[in-house]
Amino acid sequence: MSDMEQGYHFKVMRRAIDLIDQSDENLALEDLARAMDMSPAHFQRLFTKWAGVSPKKYQQYLTLGHAKALLHDHFTTLETSNAVGLSGSGRLHDLFLRWEAMSPGDFAQKGAGLTIYWGWFDSPFGLSLVMGTDKGICGIGFASETGEEDAMLDLVSRWPKATFVEDPMFLRPWVLSAFNETTGELGKTPVYMIGSPLQIKVWEALMRIPSGQVSTYSEIAQSIGMPRAVRAVGTAVGRNPVSWLIPCHRALRKSGALGGYHWGLPVKRALLAWEAARAEADDTPKSREIA
Repeated sequence: MSDMEQGYHFKVMRRAIDLIDQSDENLALEDLARAMDMSPAHFQRLFTKWAGVSPKKYQQYLTLGHAKALLHDHFTTLETSNAVGLSGSGRLHDLFLRWEAMSPGDFAQKGAGLTIYWGWFDSPFGLSLVMGTDKGICGIGFASETGEEDAMLDLVSRWPKATFVEDPMFLRPWVLSAFNETTGELGKTPVYMIGSPLQIKVWEALMRIPSGQVSTYSEIAQSIGMPRAVRAVGTAVGRNPVSWLIPCHRALRKSGALGGYHWGLPVKRALLAWEAARAEADDTPKSREIA
């Protein structure tokens, strides 16, 4: 699927979220297709290609109650014994990510001496702003809810003393491997995490939550050996600069509420629903028609 197709499908899905939210019951395929100015067959085909499941099934993942169902059926326990410090990158091998963390001294310099390349890219979740150093991606933001200008100001403000250079071609290979799972090249997506020691511990914990599963802020706090620091952990989750690759969208409140999301709750719902749908699609026998 091309970049432009991904962005187009997200726009269709984003409109579908609004329609689903306004309805008290599941919308029929014909009603959704009519709202999108498409034939039912065309809408079904395009939507299933993007989500992996039909619009009817996808609606179940977009409901506000889905977060509680995820906590019940797909909760990941992050054992404290598995918590690691800055030297524990080996634990992240199965996540197909390489990373290098800045020292506290480098972090305090607010990006001084760093050259950060940036560019805009279409993604399965709308227009995304991607930033990276020569060592890897250091920022991913989504602009569908915040707008392009605010997304840019947000990421730039995190490293105000860095030198920013627009160069999407430099970043493009990493972006393709980050967003396109069909390439099998996720292992070639390096991540350069820029944060305080506490933030990086929290982000490491997030990267141990498998796709299609979730955990809670309190569980993350427990896993890094700071069970009483739930509020600080929540702040660190919210300050994650590398959305999607460091999956802060998989952190939920203990009550089952979605909690906040830096790039907008509709995007968080879309991310969780997309992952759940993809997980189900992967478990569906190829010979079986998706209902």
